[in-house]
Order: sequence, then C-alpha cells, then structure tokens
Amino acid sequence: MLDKLRAVEARYSQIEARLAAPETYDDPALAARLNKEQTELAPLVETYRLYLSTQEQQEQAQTLLSDPEMKELAQEEFLAAKERLAELEDQLRLLLLPKDPNDGKNVIVEIRAGVGGEEAALFAHSLFRMYSMYAERSRWHTEIDSLSETELGGIKEISFTIEGAGAYSRLKYESGVHRVQRVPETESGGRVHTSTATVAVLPEMEAVDVELNPADVEMQVFRSSGAGGQHVNKTSSAVRLIHRPTGMVVECQQERSQFQNRDKAMRILASRLYEAEQEKRAGELTAQRRSQVGTGMRNERIRTYNFPQGRVTDHRIGLTLYKIDTIMNGELNEIIDALSTADQAERLKAEQGE
Repeated sequence: MLDKLRAVEARYSQIEARLAAPETYDDPALAARLNKEQTELAPLVETYRLYLSTQEQQEQAQTLLSDPEMKELAQEEFLAAKERLAELEDQLRLLLLPKDPNDGKNVIVEIRAGVGGEEAALFAHSLFRMYSMYAERSRWHTEIDSLSETELGGIKEISFTIEGAGAYSRLKYESGVHRVQRVPETESGGRVHTSTATVAVLPEMEAVDVELNPADVEMQVFRSSGAGGQHVNKTSSAVRLIHRPTGMVVECQQERSQFQNRDKAMRILASRLYEAEQEKRAGELTAQRRSQVGTGMRNERIRTYNFPQGRVTDHRIGLTLYKIDTIMNGELNEIIDALSTADQAERLKAEQGE
C-alpha cells in the first residue's frame, strides 16, 4: 500500500510543478486535464501526508519514553498517534479502491409499474416523486424524457434524466425491484395489498461511449401525446428509436423539436446498451464475487416500503428505518450512506482477498 501511496504523491507533486509553470496554460485542454487529475488525487495525497506527519509524531513520542520526566506525556502522545494511524490506514485503503468511472455522470432513471395493477402504477408515481424530491434537495435538475400514465394518475412507465455532480455515485444503488405494502385508496375493506415497481438507474452515456452503429438504429417519428386542446403537438416531433440487433426500443417526446428528442433518445439508447453489457459481465461472475450491494440487477428485490408499520427495509444490508414519510419525501441520504459504506466494505474484502 505504501508503495502505491508514494507513487501517487510523486505524481501529485509532478502535477503541481506543471500547473505552476506558465507555459502549461498555453494548452487549455492540458491545463484542464491536470487540474481535474489534481482534484481527484488531492483527498488521497492529503490523507497520506497526514499519515506521514502522524507517524513522525509517534516516532518522536517513542524517543521520549526513556526520559523519566517526559514518560507519562510521551506515553499519551504515542498511544494517541497509534490510534490515529490506524484510522488513517483505514481511510487510505478506502481512498485507494478503484473509482467507478461513471460516478461523476448524470443518470437516466427508468421506473416501470410491476405486479399490482393500478396500485403498482400509483406506487411508481410515488417513487418518481421521491427521487424528484431527493434531486431537488441535492440541487440537481430533473427532466422527464418519456411518460406513460394511467387514468387515475399512476405511472405505467417513466424515463427521466437527473443532471448534477455525483448523481450516479449516489443513485446507482437504487436499481432493482421496490415493493410496497399499503392499503389502496380504492380498497373499501382496508386490506393491505402488495405491489411492485422496477427501477433502473443508468449512467448517461453518449453514443461515442459505446459500440453503437448508427446504421443499426431505425428512427420513427410521431406526434407527442398531450393533455388535449392547445397542448396537442401538431408536428411529428416525438422520436422512437429501434436498435435492430437487440430489438431495444427507446421513445422520447418531451422536447419541442425532433432533433432534441432524437439526441436525447440516442443517449438513452447508449445508456441502456451499456447497462445490458454490464449486466452480462456481472452475470458471468461467480456468486461469491458478485456484490450483494452493488448496483442491483433489475429482477432483484431490494427494498420494501410498509406503510401500515411506517417502515422501509433495505434487504441487501438488513437496514430498517421507521420514517417512511420522510423517506418518501426524498430524505434518502441515510439509506444511500449505509449502502455506500457496505459496498466499500465488500470491495475492501475483495481487495484484501478475504
């Protein structure tokens, strides 16, 4: 580990020297890359330098242990430095874990009603509201790409983009089957029904990020559905893309122009193709190596929202919180923090070969 850290610090010092040289800024693209790399390495280098200074403090305290007058104070300083070094070692191991290259990307979230008829569609709407409110709290921007509603205000299927720094790093744990247990408003007998909705969280990709041959994509245009009257779109601006090799279909109808809808649909298609490839690779891993937290598969039940008991349970980490109202209003940080911590712990085990 220390060899890796020394190499990272040497690279960081090299970047500092290059950024201090005026000629570096003759190439704006180079300066931007160096600044980005420096920002990414800074937390690791700062923690490593703190580790080295704490190590030095421990060594100084150790030399004073033989001095009768300083022994008691030196013992305290030695033990405090030893404890701090252990904490810093843990932090360094976490910081050295390979970064997910998609963590900084925007996300495309797709929610589909599952088992449960109209109640499942209403639950899908509740999930969309929850993620929209979480995005708002995080100061991210949410934009609907395509939407299919029911007559009672539920959602059969919705695709929306969340734009913001670190959006994928926070929301990637939400993919999977979400289950709700509650009494539907239409249920006169007060019986609790169980329904499901499927959530898929995809890092937003450009067509150049994946192997996407434009010749494999068939484009169809149609009129966007509206609320009627003046809202009806009189031009064929909505776009449907069909990826012939996989049969994958993407629609986008929320933008005003056909060009904008096509551009957004291509990004969604690229993101879906990327996710399909990632799921294929994950399926090839052995059960022992596959993360139990990770970025859940679409058919994996990950969480239950039980309204009568006021609880939300994440089955991957056994976390139960009795604050369903605040969670449904977008307070997701406690769950996401716990999932992130569990994911880091699993990856640390894998790195150490345990």
